[in-house]
Amino acid sequence: DSSRLPTFASQSVGLTGREPSIDLLQAFVEHWKGITHYYIESTDESTPAKKTDIPWRLKQMLDILVYEEQQQAAAGEAGPCLEYLLQHKILETLCTLGKAEYPPGMRQQVFQFFSKVLAQVQHPLLHYLSVHRPVQKLLRLGGTASGSVTEKEEVQFTTVLCSKIQQDPELLAYILEGKKIVGRKKACGEPTALPKDTTSHGDKDCSHDGAPARPQLDGESFGAQALNSHMPAETEELDGGTTESNLITSLLGLCQSKKSRVALKAQENLLLLVSMASPAAATYLVQSSACCPAIVRHLCQLYRSMPVFLDPADIAALEGISWRLPSAPSDEASFPGKEALAAFLGWFDYCDHLITEAHTVVADALAKAVAENFFVETLQPQLLHVSEQSILTSTALLTAMLRQLRSPALLREAVAFLLGTDQQPEAPGNNPHTLYAHLIGHCDHLSDEISITTLRLFEELLQKPHEGIIRSLVLRNLEGRPYVAWGSPEPESYEDTLDLEEDPYFTDSFLDSGFQPRAKPRLAPATSYDGKTAVTEIVNSFLCLVPEEAKTSAFLEETGYDTYVHDAYGLNSWVISSGSRVASWGWPLTPTPLDPHEPERPFFEGHFLRVLFDRMSRILDQPYSLNLQVTSVLSRLALFPHPHIHEYLLDPYISLAPGCRSLFSVLVRVIGDLMQRIQRVPQFPGKLLLVRKQLTGQAPGEQLDHQTLLQGVVVLEEFCKELAAIAFVKFPPHDPRQNVSPAPEGQV
Repeated sequence: DSSRLPTFASQSVGLTGREPSIDLLQAFVEHWKGITHYYIESTDESTPAKKTDIPWRLKQMLDILVYEEQQQAAAGEAGPCLEYLLQHKILETLCTLGKAEYPPGMRQQVFQFFSKVLAQVQHPLLHYLSVHRPVQKLLRLGGTASGSVTEKEEVQFTTVLCSKIQQDPELLAYILEGKKIVGRKKACGEPTALPKDTTSHGDKDCSHDGAPARPQLDGESFGAQALNSHMPAETEELDGGTTESNLITSLLGLCQSKKSRVALKAQENLLLLVSMASPAAATYLVQSSACCPAIVRHLCQLYRSMPVFLDPADIAALEGISWRLPSAPSDEASFPGKEALAAFLGWFDYCDHLITEAHTVVADALAKAVAENFFVETLQPQLLHVSEQSILTSTALLTAMLRQLRSPALLREAVAFLLGTDQQPEAPGNNPHTLYAHLIGHCDHLSDEISITTLRLFEELLQKPHEGIIRSLVLRNLEGRPYVAWGSPEPESYEDTLDLEEDPYFTDSFLDSGFQPRAKPRLAPATSYDGKTAVTEIVNSFLCLVPEEAKTSAFLEETGYDTYVHDAYGLNSWVISSGSRVASWGWPLTPTPLDPHEPERPFFEGHFLRVLFDRMSRILDQPYSLNLQVTSVLSRLALFPHPHIHEYLLDPYISLAPGCRSLFSVLVRVIGDLMQRIQRVPQFPGKLLLVRKQLTGQAPGEQLDHQTLLQGVVVLEEFCKELAAIAFVKFPPHDPRQNVSPAPEGQV
């Protein structure tokens, strides 16, 4: 009965006339002897440890160690009880008992005792070999018991270790290497004690300070013999295995616990390790541990555990997955593979967070490991697969990952993976980066679903704060402004700019068919001091591009131009002010002056803009959802505040070099095609209005003839209004670059 046992406090009052320290040591030894006697006297091996007096005795031993340290006159010195703990390898013996699980539940008691001793005793215990070795053994013991009932105690133990390493980063190497560093020192003839330890506490003839040890108390050798004779054979040698488990592998195992609190605490502990400021510790973590490969290996395992096919719509709907809350809300619609998908996205978010918070050395190494082992080896084969299901699932997953990605180091690796590193202007016949070429091809795939999914990927990519993205996709091809005709005078009128007579779509019969000059501004384009067309004229050009007979928004009093201006203001301010990212890129405010001495080079808009322009030219023949995605990507591009992007995508009045096309010229050709098709659709205005009502939910969705064409016209009208709004907010009325001239009646 543990209640009859005296506490150490009653023995250390000093009433006996002896030194309190001697009484403390006697009490400490008595409690340890009480534990060892249990294994001789007990005959019932099924009694749980918590129903014996072992937990109480361990608690008394802990209290004695803490009390003794508080009474020490000289700080930093080990008292007699701590001496006894270290010299007689008590922690080693307890570790053996924990491995044996004798009595049942003993492992839990051992984890708790180790954690409390390391946390409450301020003396630097981990520097002693007689502490360090059992700590390593206990880590291996926990690492081999995934999903065990001691997970809570294991994560508390690792928490204490991480806290100690944070206080003294030099401990990291020793804690991670474990028995390997001890064996190497023995082979080199070095002392087996760790730093701050002058001799091994395994030597029973010496104490930690080299002084003669106290005479062995009665029962010490007896206790050791009793344990050796009563332990199961499997516990006799804990070091005999080849398990390479250490603090990192233990933490990673606990990160995968089904108990959310255990997993979260383990992830926080691992984050604490990688974020240490010590360069030496960070370098060791990268070069001499399996930390980065193990983290990425688990990411690859989670990826492979998902179903081969997942609906892109389900992936896109599963937003807000965080490593702190990896499970999706239970009230959301469920689908096969949802739990596996949430686990994968949660761990990817954790990897991204690790890279964000980690020391630079660790962050770069982990980002490269993700790029090489996950992006290239695991994900890329799926993106390049011939199976449509593989392409759809992998592309949608990559889009979801980009949406979560925040760390600069991982973003840098992702951009290089997707777009390559070449920054030279593209040529029509060259072979771009392999994956980039496939993704561009997927934007114009026979499968509309693959095209839509890939365009969403690029739209997500354009929202990331990395200049290399917009430079690789667009800007490198616009440098030097080769799209501008050399030596061409400024256009004198709107008609001259459009060159209607030379455009094959704008024949005499076409002009007679309904495309009336009233759709153009009456004034010549005004220019400002920097050569830019006045924003008023640009806005009117886009608003008047779609002829009146193809417009329907005015009849429904919705989605007006002012609505797009409001939306564009929000998007434009996001692009400009998001972390001052654009300001840090050093973009010019005005277009680069044309250099007459620069050799003329043929202009190629690049593979990305080419596929977008090609898709835009087919807007009247493509599904509605695909058109929405194409125009959304183009709008995102047009928002970037680079003068060459603004000029090439938003200025209708630039004189294009021979053979070149711009976004406006593509739209003009689409309008020409539309005006010819209108003549072949009976009751075109009424049908167009009905389709618009269907798209806005104001009319039943019955199938109509020419429905794809009619839906394309609606998208075209809205896109032109959106481009006008973007041009307006990029150069607002108070901007000196705008030359505000009187607008024709009925125009902005």
